[in-house]
Amino acid sequence: MTVQVLRAEERPATPWLNGGGVTREVAGAPAGAGLGEFEWRVSLADVGEGGPFSRFEGVDRVITVVRGAGMALTVAGEEHRLAQPYRPFAFPGDVETDCRLLGGPVVDFNVMTRRGRAEAVVEIADFQRSVEVPEGAVVLVVCLSGTAELGAADLRLGEFDAVLLNSGEDLLRVDGVAAVVTLRRVG
Repeated sequence: MTVQVLRAEERPATPWLNGGGVTREVAGAPAGAGLGEFEWRVSLADVGEGGPFSRFEGVDRVITVVRGAGMALTVAGEEHRLAQPYRPFAFPGDVETDCRLLGGPVVDFNVMTRRGRAEAVVEIADFQRSVEVPEGAVVLVVCLSGTAELGAADLRLGEFDAVLLNSGEDLLRVDGVAAVVTLRRVG
């Protein structure tokens, strides 16, 4: 099994262009790709105030509230309340999207894939489970709260730490909540 550990304290915060928050990229492909070139990108964001989301042409998004009272997203004119943590919400990143915070700042987990080039499945784990990397995919495990351990790799993750798995299978033990993101190239 190939394991790449991605520690939270090593991620720089990048301010948003609109000043409403900061983003910390967890991982992306290809490595070092900018916002216009990525196939997939996973990040955590501190959202300090509501406002319009940046549009990403040809990109699908999955957003999950991790901390805070939640947000109401208006996507293409339809409102969706994300008031409970750890409930992934998928939407197209190339339509008009606006955010209204429901009770102060939030932290969200964001998965973006370039349509026709990559796909993602986001699962939330708050129990012990097997994590298998399917042929032609990678799996990113991000500890969203508490701790998580990968058995065979003998690896412990703290809050917002992550591990990128390129092959194999391992046992994930979670004392809190973790996101398990399976990413694969398409096309």
